[in-house]
Amino acid sequence: MNLSANPSAARNRRILIVEDDHEMSRFLAELLVEEGCEVEAVNDGPSALERYQKDSFDLVITDLMMPRMKGTELVRRLKAADANALILLITAFGTIESAVEAMHAGAFHYITKPFRSDELLIHVQRAFEQRQLRQEIDQLRTEVRRRYQYSDMIGRSPSMKKLFETLAHIRDLAANVLILGESGTGKEMVARALHTNGSRASGPFVAVNCAAIPETLIESELFGHVRGAFTDARKDRPGLFQEANGGVLFLDEIGEVPVTLQAKLLRVIEDREVRPLGGNKSEKVDVHLISASNRVLEELVQDGRFRQDLYYRLNVIRIDLPPLRERVEDIPLLVDHFIRKFAAKSQHDVKDIEPDALALLLRHRWPGNVRELEHTIERAVLLGRNSTIGVDDLPAFLRASDQRKLPLSEAVARSFTLRDLEREYIERVLESTNGNKSEAAKILGVDRTTLYRKLEEFKLKS
Repeated sequence: MNLSANPSAARNRRILIVEDDHEMSRFLAELLVEEGCEVEAVNDGPSALERYQKDSFDLVITDLMMPRMKGTELVRRLKAADANALILLITAFGTIESAVEAMHAGAFHYITKPFRSDELLIHVQRAFEQRQLRQEIDQLRTEVRRRYQYSDMIGRSPSMKKLFETLAHIRDLAANVLILGESGTGKEMVARALHTNGSRASGPFVAVNCAAIPETLIESELFGHVRGAFTDARKDRPGLFQEANGGVLFLDEIGEVPVTLQAKLLRVIEDREVRPLGGNKSEKVDVHLISASNRVLEELVQDGRFRQDLYYRLNVIRIDLPPLRERVEDIPLLVDHFIRKFAAKSQHDVKDIEPDALALLLRHRWPGNVRELEHTIERAVLLGRNSTIGVDDLPAFLRASDQRKLPLSEAVARSFTLRDLEREYIERVLESTNGNKSEAAKILGVDRTTLYRKLEEFKLKS
């Protein structure tokens, strides 16, 4: 076996031999030099540590039983100095338990004496291949951070690259921003990215979900109140506009603001001043306003549930976030990111996902978008028992939905008519959108009126 002839093994081939038996040391050195490796040899653990600290090596081959320092202790100290150190142990048959102990300490592998030359070279080649794989993964992750990431957002799809370019272009602009997208697409994350990377990064970031505030309290929350403005107003309280002064105010689910309050919100946006509830004077505020909605605001305007002039004021710069099902190529990057995130957080030794499990994730429609994917991976990391996520680690509904898919070949086998196929497809699309008829109509390529007519025609539950 010629290691230098193998590109994956020959790229890095500096080896440190730690062996107190001079004959064995010379044998190993000659064998590895013939294979194109650069070799240095020392005869004990302390010397190995000193040499490794001066000039790190791609692989350390060490005997287990040596004077001054045992191989297990050498492994611990090398791994403490360099977490990426690759160490191959040589041990006598009677000390296999110690070798296993060293493996737990971080050794790559061990071989027992006596061993054949080709057996040693196979392990050396595997060590080099593992180092190269690790380097390629590190390079990919660096590339992801450099090219496919903006703040905590990750993606390499055309839509995400365009989004990153847009955010970089508008981050210092003072114009109002409107972010539209389905639930779970990361609207607040975009708003935080604009704040973190913009000129107002040193100012506050105040976020509020307008749908979560009762209609009777939302005016006081946004604009504040003075003492005595209502029964429980025992003291003056600033609103969210005042809290966000000098920074960013993020109004999530802006479409849920009551119509009765929208005129006052419009006046605050236009005049850049706030009058607290019950107050008799206004206060200037300097706020970069970012709004978001998972609803189609144009439809709310048409229905009279959202003021058109307020919509125009908010929609100076519009950002449309794509659903995850429209950027499937981003799923592997997101999965890798979430695995590392939750493995580090929970200290679970999960490093990867099996191809079959990843294929299942790629086929899912993800009605909950990135948030749903994140929760799925978090669950798999926390409940998984292996270092890789398998199909069985994924939620049962994912496996069940995958089994329920209806290929065209099955439709032919069951003698479906075009009407049957149309009904089945509409039903599946509605399932994938959690009953969101506007989104279903977009996927089907029809208007909502046509979809309603089809629902009545096929007697489908909406």
